[in-house]
Amino acid sequence: MVKRLMLLIATLLLSLPAWAHKPSDSYLSLSVQNDRVEGQWDIALRDLNDAIGLDADGNGELTWGEVRGKHSEISAYALSRLTLTANQQTCPAQIVEHLIDRHTDGAYAVLRFRADCSKAVEQLVVEYHLLFDIDAQHKGLLRLTQGGQTSTAIFSQESPSREFSVAGRSYRHEIIQFVHEGTWHIWLGFDHVLFLLALLLPAVMVRRDNRWQAAGEFSAVCWNVLSIVTAFTVAHSLTLSLAALDIIRLPSRLVESTIAASVVLAGLGNLYPTMMSRRWMIAFGFGLIHGFGFAAVLTDLGLPQDSLLV
Repeated sequence: MVKRLMLLIATLLLSLPAWAHKPSDSYLSLSVQNDRVEGQWDIALRDLNDAIGLDADGNGELTWGEVRGKHSEISAYALSRLTLTANQQTCPAQIVEHLIDRHTDGAYAVLRFRADCSKAVEQLVVEYHLLFDIDAQHKGLLRLTQGGQTSTAIFSQESPSREFSVAGRSYRHEIIQFVHEGTWHIWLGFDHVLFLLALLLPAVMVRRDNRWQAAGEFSAVCWNVLSIVTAFTVAHSLTLSLAALDIIRLPSRLVESTIAASVVLAGLGNLYPTMMSRRWMIAFGFGLIHGFGFAAVLTDLGLPQDSLLV
């Protein structure tokens, strides 16, 4: 039995990189300058490969030559899924440069483009439809610079359009949207949910005589649950603040692998309770790492610190 358990643990640990992956995101930066909108769009090569097929020889590895040979298709695909409308008139966009950049989770195609509008931009509507047809969980993260101010937005399949006024910025809307997306990030992030469930199970149930039984008094159970959830939430938020202040950064591969490992360790803690006697401390410690998974997205977006700390 012990040998089988050790073999299972070894298999799980070896497969951590396969478990750990960053959700599909693209990073769109727009700068409004009078009657022109200049932009940069970073799209993961793995996503473009899924959408239009970049790997010409099918060997599972992308080369610069393969990407360069698909420049026209990449441009057509991307621009067909982005619409900029200023003052109720469409601003036609054209790609001016193709580059490659590396983010925390791999290589990205960088599309630099410009869109000319009929007159000075006062109201700008951005419609985003990239990858939603093949990945319903895909998100587009926008940074819009206008008149010395920076606005942010997150596009999703449920919310593919945003309207901006060059004259002002809505902090309230940004806060509401990031709180909403952050909540969904935790709920849809099965690694976070599994980690919390594995820690919370012994708070409400204990294993005695080879079966699960109620943990004990209601007040004690509530305190255990509250301490674990609070510790995880505080740690998750603290990591985001540290990333916003650019104090700590960790490699994405290390973060995602550690998150996967935390799920395994939390599960083992249910089999061997003595391993994890103070679960709120475990929740706080690993919560810091889980938070880096979300912070990496905002770091790649390159938001100003006031947007991250708002």
